[in-house]
Amino acid sequence: MNLSKRPTGMNAFFIIWIGQIVSILASGMSGFALALWMFQQTKSATAMGLQQVFYITPFLLMSIPAGVMVDKYNRKLMMMFSDLTAVLATFAIMLLSALGMLQFWHLYVTAILYGLGNTFQWPAYSAAIGSMVPKEQLGRANGLVSLMEAGPGVVAPLLAGMLYPIIGLTGILVIDVVTFFFALGALAIVEIPQPERTVEGVEAEGSIWKQAIFGFKYIFARPSLLGLQMIFFFGNLFSGIGMTVFAPMILARTNQDSTIFGIVQTAGAIGAIIGGVAMSAWGGLKRRVHGVLGGWIYSGVVSIAILGLNGLTFWLAGMLLGGLMAPVINGSNQAIWQSKVAPDIQGRVFSARRLIAWFTQPIAPIIGGILADFVLEPAMRNGIFLPATFGWLVGTGPGAGMGLLLFFSGLAIVLVGLAGYFIPTIRNAEDLLPDHDKIARAEPSA
Repeated sequence: MNLSKRPTGMNAFFIIWIGQIVSILASGMSGFALALWMFQQTKSATAMGLQQVFYITPFLLMSIPAGVMVDKYNRKLMMMFSDLTAVLATFAIMLLSALGMLQFWHLYVTAILYGLGNTFQWPAYSAAIGSMVPKEQLGRANGLVSLMEAGPGVVAPLLAGMLYPIIGLTGILVIDVVTFFFALGALAIVEIPQPERTVEGVEAEGSIWKQAIFGFKYIFARPSLLGLQMIFFFGNLFSGIGMTVFAPMILARTNQDSTIFGIVQTAGAIGAIIGGVAMSAWGGLKRRVHGVLGGWIYSGVVSIAILGLNGLTFWLAGMLLGGLMAPVINGSNQAIWQSKVAPDIQGRVFSARRLIAWFTQPIAPIIGGILADFVLEPAMRNGIFLPATFGWLVGTGPGAGMGLLLFFSGLAIVLVGLAGYFIPTIRNAEDLLPDHDKIARAEPSA
């Protein structure tokens, strides 16, 4: 194909978007089936939480060199590398399952591969959007990204729940492997432009060490950006602790009913689709910081705290209402960063940004799993004080301790969002930071 005839701009964005939808649908089915299989094997929230630890740890460790590579090399190739890594990991699980050799700890090993690959995917994809999409359309584009991530989730849990008893884990993984090539094919046929060099990009050049720490220096030199990341740091901490126990809580309270689990998961995806469609058409609040801070407050109140209550109605409401706001929070935050940070340094800055926001993620699942398995679950079943005080709210019996953990995690998230409004450098971030198109472009070298 002639390079000049390859789709560019919004056309390229939509082609990538469609390819990713197909792949994410199958990956969502695999994720649901593997969660069900893991719980059947271990009956442990801690064991399930450890899978997230093995995923996120290499992700965080490799974030900084990945950001340097995203800015230095072709961003499309970085995205393709991520997809190929995911194919290899999924194929390995599929092969072990087909041979009857799959053990739960194998998922920890492949989680490391997923983490390594996705280290490159997110900064490359985020930076590529900034290069392809006009500034005024960033809110809508990020709404479409949220829709891409959530849309397949409407049918993925239901399809996986229905297909799991028929074709088993192996069959679902075969579908996942095949659909990865749709995403790779979409990337192969489009053109993703490399950004122009800016003065800030020139300042970031130098030794590997200098380039590696540049993203942190950039963020720490701008209190508004650092403040926004601390909101996500603490929000992700409490969200991670609570949501670690969400799947085992549902399964424990429903006697491992995969259909109910699938319906609840689907409710969250439906909410995210509605929110993504709204964000795509609307573009978000004019003051995007309200979408971030107000979104976290809303999420803590009507989503995570409600999920801890006992009953299908609360679970459906929490997932649906929480899903509505997720695209607004992420889309608003992403648009702020994409409009304020120069495109040729976004790989390094966005990788540092992700590392700051996710720094607590390796320990959040461990904290959540241990509190659930060894503290709150036993206390709600055999204790006196907690059942007497909170039993009317979250119920009693299996899953009640995990429900209580979700409830308090939601309240903590509310406090995180409120804190942002009391700190001027966060509340006024959009006024204090100049847009990147006001930054001088570097003179071409002789």
